Amino acid sequence: MEFLDYLTIARRWWWLIVLPALVVGVYGLATLRRPAPSYSASVRYTAAQPATLTSAPGYDPNYYRWLTSEYIVTGLRTWVQSSAFAQAVSAELGRHGAQVPAGALAGALGADNSHSILVVSLTWGDAGQVGLIFDAITAVLQNQNAAAFPELGGQAAVVQPLDSPGAALQAPSLRSRLDLPLKVALGLAVGVALALAAHYFDPSVRDRRELERLGLPVVGQIPRSKR
Repeated sequence: MEFLDYLTIARRWWWLIVLPALVVGVYGLATLRRPAPSYSASVRYTAAQPATLTSAPGYDPNYYRWLTSEYIVTGLRTWVQSSAFAQAVSAELGRHGAQVPAGALAGALGADNSHSILVVSLTWGDAGQVGLIFDAITAVLQNQNAAAFPELGGQAAVVQPLDSPGAALQAPSLRSRLDLPLKVALGLAVGVALALAAHYFDPSVRDRRELERLGLPVVGQIPRSKR
């Protein structure tokens, strides 16, 4: 088929092409809901080994303090990304009267590290709870990290926050912004497929070129009346 044939099909079956996209667009607008606001915050932490371990004979306190800090921060990052840490933070929040499921925390927490700095990030739907959650995160990091570091002989590493959490409103995700346009585009694609199928199964002869392709001679043609 030539390009002109596709234009003819589109002109003939335009309503079939537009109909699915129109239905999807109307339904999408009718059920469109503004995405819930989401807030993000992050806090940096430093970490070091207990002071009692830096006074051992033969150790340079300054050198080993910096060296072990990188290992401790890396271990803390792995711990923060675990479900056990989310459960510990959820339990800490429960002791202060805030009921936050551990599963929701596990999906909202993130962690990274750069040299001796641990960065804990949180994406949450309630700006008022961000500070409370980070208070619980800090408490767990400071008071319960001994279980994550058996190498320290049951002693807790020294963890200190460097920032105060500030919740910033996040822009809507690209997926939520493109959801309706993508659905309409898919509806158009379905409409094009329906138009091609309708043309293929249509038994009517609507153009002399269709007869000529079949090898049939065209004796005459009645022009369309113009009103």
